Amino acid sequence: MVGKKIGGRTYYYLAESGRVDGKPRVVTQRYLGTAEEIARAVPGGEPASTSYRAFGDIAAVWSTLSRLGFVGRVDDVVRAKPSLGLTLAVAVLHRATAPGTPLSEWWASGPAADLVRPRLSTVDGIWKALERLTPDRIAGIEEAVAAAVLEALDDHAALAVDVPQFAAFAPADCTLPSACQGVLAGVGLRVTRDGAIPLASRLYRRDDGTAPTFASLMAGLGPATLVFHAGQAAQLDLGSRSGFVGSLPLTDHPELLTQPASARKRVDPERFAGLTALDTHAVVDGVRRRVILTHSATLHAAQSRAFADELATATRELDGLAEALAAGTHRGDRAQVHAELGRVTRGRRIERVLTAVLSGNRPGEIRLERRIDSAALARLDEEFFGKQVLVTDRDWPIGDVVTAYRARTHLESTFRWLTGPAVTGPTPRWEWTRQRIAAHGLVSVLAATVTHLMRREADRAGMNLSVRELLDQLAGIGELVLRYPSTGGRPRTKRLLTELDPGQQALADLFQLSR
Repeated sequence: MVGKKIGGRTYYYLAESGRVDGKPRVVTQRYLGTAEEIARAVPGGEPASTSYRAFGDIAAVWSTLSRLGFVGRVDDVVRAKPSLGLTLAVAVLHRATAPGTPLSEWWASGPAADLVRPRLSTVDGIWKALERLTPDRIAGIEEAVAAAVLEALDDHAALAVDVPQFAAFAPADCTLPSACQGVLAGVGLRVTRDGAIPLASRLYRRDDGTAPTFASLMAGLGPATLVFHAGQAAQLDLGSRSGFVGSLPLTDHPELLTQPASARKRVDPERFAGLTALDTHAVVDGVRRRVILTHSATLHAAQSRAFADELATATRELDGLAEALAAGTHRGDRAQVHAELGRVTRGRRIERVLTAVLSGNRPGEIRLERRIDSAALARLDEEFFGKQVLVTDRDWPIGDVVTAYRARTHLESTFRWLTGPAVTGPTPRWEWTRQRIAAHGLVSVLAATVTHLMRREADRAGMNLSVRELLDQLAGIGELVLRYPSTGGRPRTKRLLTELDPGQQALADLFQLSR
């Protein structure tokens, strides 16, 4: 909240800041009134001070944790004093709502300290306490929380998903985490088909040569429908495997790519705007399998823009090379020029449409002409952009197959939000032992469990949001804290939710937010 002094009086506004062109700016503001007007609106006289803070995200996540009986379920698994369930719940709450903010700073500046019950006087030592989480305790906690999640769902079918870019664990005193020597981790997940809500995890290191094979990782997650992408398909024998949904390289089935757009049908426009599909069969690894050619208008537009940028960059570089050769400033021989051409045009799609022709043999006499094949460009746009070839042995509706395949994408997006460029431990320098990595990994997985459950609830209420979008919108639900002078006892405090727009009101109703 900010105050503006005009004509000797202070007028208060609820201001939201954001970065515009990399610089902090006030992006929205809402007039609240003078201190007297605020006081008249709130019984109890004029407050001594007022402040504003984000509220909705923390309140909604804590409400969800409470509905799951999270603290009690964890304490039933880990019978320890003080309660490890409450400690873990606060760590999950922090990771879900402010993953980039130090724990102590978040606790001091937000409403978590007022919401968490029983009260915690401090968050110092939380990560030290979580070092008591042994592998058996972690597995037991995941099982207990999974049972609570499944009680809320009608569909208990599960998917097995690999997220190789799970997290990078860097030392706490590293100024540039991406450049520091740390631990790269991937995670195999067993998730619900309905909402991609994590139920169990298997963390593994990617930087020390001990990463499990894709097949063995998935087998260790228990019975579930295996989800894989085109790059993993070669590691699987789909001819003998059962229970899977995955994608195949587009070039493996050129006969599907040339099918006319009229052969595809729309797929549930309410859930998948702009998605069409052709449901057919093809031979995969020697066995006739169900394959689904999908086309997304959104993906098509994105790939078309990306390729246009890639092609523009390549042509600029070739034109620059041609000018240097013509001006005589490039004196390389033909082999050197060929090498430069290969660097510029590398990539199968660029090579399809961009042709470079050299003339002359001796340095100083070599010339370059380039051409763009417009017919090849049109074929590329028509046959490849926006398309995927999915393969499955499930008889699910097309929409359910697509949802299952996209579970990995949703999870990768969520973990990028939860872990950022790197997970850093508390200061001073934090050595990432196996046990500490396991504890932090559990916190991130449980944060994904809670937020994906919330995302599923929002989706059922007609709000199609990613986890990041959902938490951002909830964070926009703020509270005004009014502190009144002491009348002999402790100072009195009143808390009010700020005015909500229709979308925020729907979320407040869904997660029962009130003050």
